[in-house]
Amino acid sequence: MNKEDYFISLFKNKHIGDDGAVVDEMVYSKDLFCEDIHFKRRWMSLKEIAKKSMLVNISDAIVMNAKPVYAMLGIKIPKNFSYKDIKELYLGFEEICKKYNIAMIGGDTIAGDKLDISLTIISKTKKPIKRIGIKKGDLIAYTGSLGSVRKDLKKLLKNEKIYKKSKFITPILKDKFFYKASKFIHSALDISDGLSKDLSRLGKINKLNFKFFKKISKNKICSGEEYEILFSFDKKYKDKILSLSKQTKTPVTIFAKAIRGKFKNICKENHF
Repeated sequence: MNKEDYFISLFKNKHIGDDGAVVDEMVYSKDLFCEDIHFKRRWMSLKEIAKKSMLVNISDAIVMNAKPVYAMLGIKIPKNFSYKDIKELYLGFEEICKKYNIAMIGGDTIAGDKLDISLTIISKTKKPIKRIGIKKGDLIAYTGSLGSVRKDLKKLLKNEKIYKKSKFITPILKDKFFYKASKFIHSALDISDGLSKDLSRLGKINKLNFKFFKKISKNKICSGEEYEILFSFDKKYKDKILSLSKQTKTPVTIFAKAIRGKFKNICKENHF
């Protein structure tokens, strides 16, 4: 067990273990977005940093079939930031709030040496989708494409430039597809730590393994921060899932099925 999983395991209650905590019809999700851990300031504009910090948290709400309503922001602002810098951050937060109809209702600010952002998203759902719920024989799929974020991160670490529309800079969320497909889906999470690692989470909580019928390269299976949706569904709904994929112009790759056994993550751990 890595240190992240160990720390989380110390808090024992029924709300912990998913992308967000479900309390009645509300879902609460939180993410940290910290300089020199999740990003370097030379890689992204301040507006892009603010936008991504919100999008990665909204992604957690979407995969639980919840629609964001409110946000609370905690932010450590470097002491050398100008009023123009602060305004640029605000514009990033504001753009995403408007896009997803979210009200920023409070938070806290402090000064520091680096830019660190803590966001809480509060969402509503009538039918939450959790990580547990996969059944033996379920098909396993993911939205979009995988691998580009890992390649772009490697370029950035070598001080090379990447495409401005890279998913590393601005994740592309698949809310239109997922909200429509949710009634056919048994379980889901977003691919934040790589397909292999996130599959191991689903495998562990559901006590199942996965039989692949498509070969997936190491670059794709180990690429983190993709924020695509990993989900399971009964094979009888395959045509409906593919129809919604086409209707919403959301590529879906069905690559495995759930079987008995234990799935082992083959990628290097990144946390702690």
